[in-house]
Amino acid sequence: MAPNPDYAPTIPHMAFMVFQCMFAVITPALITGAFAERMKFPAFVVFTLAWATFVYDPVAHWVWGNGGWLREMGVLDFAGGTVVHIISGVSGLVIALMIGGRKDYGKKAIIPHNLPMVLIGASLLWFGWFGFNAGSALGANGLAATAFVTTHTSAAAATLSWVLVEWMYHGKPTILGAVSGCIAGLVAITPGAGFVSPLSSVIIGLASGVVCFFSVSVIKAKLGYDDALDAFGVHGVGGTFGAIVTGLFASKEVNPTGADGLFFGNPD
Repeated sequence: MAPNPDYAPTIPHMAFMVFQCMFAVITPALITGAFAERMKFPAFVVFTLAWATFVYDPVAHWVWGNGGWLREMGVLDFAGGTVVHIISGVSGLVIALMIGGRKDYGKKAIIPHNLPMVLIGASLLWFGWFGFNAGSALGANGLAATAFVTTHTSAAAATLSWVLVEWMYHGKPTILGAVSGCIAGLVAITPGAGFVSPLSSVIIGLASGVVCFFSVSVIKAKLGYDDALDAFGVHGVGGTFGAIVTGLFASKEVNPTGADGLFFGNPD
């Protein structure tokens, strides 16, 4: 199928379609982290289809579609900070509140049963995120290289900052904290991966590790909701933070089709 000049002029439109389907299916999958162990599989299947149709699809077109009202307002979302992470995180929080906590939540510690598997999964995510973000350049070009590098540096910086804050706050660092930090950095850089420089991505990563740590370790504990895998604390909060700081660090020197942010002379 020929390329569509309005969306992906250098690749077949069917390739663009399949790439977009990846975003559409992974977004409701993120929500499962919030209500893990509390929904039957048939209900989950129905939920996924309904949510993707009535929530994801409209928001994706608002942000990425030609004429979308959020796009026309100037929202910058390179690879899904708003379209994927914010709406999945917020939706996960809503479902967790509606369904309620797991049977023993708040009564005894519910910890990951296999940290090596957690670490392997996080490693696969970190690697796969390069396709998620760099692939959003829709070509093997300089912009894809920038998105690749900013994704990696933000994740590394957030891993470091989360572990350091955890060490200071709880007295010791943990592998689970390092995993959570790397995901926080990946989430936060997603909206700006192709709009900010590698140096800016390090700053974003360092800050996102701290912000998401407190949203998960402090705020969730005080409010008492059972977000099993911290879908809201990492994806919702991290995605919102990333969307905001994209407006600070975005630069047309990185991506001429984007915009200059506050720190580059554009307070709008």
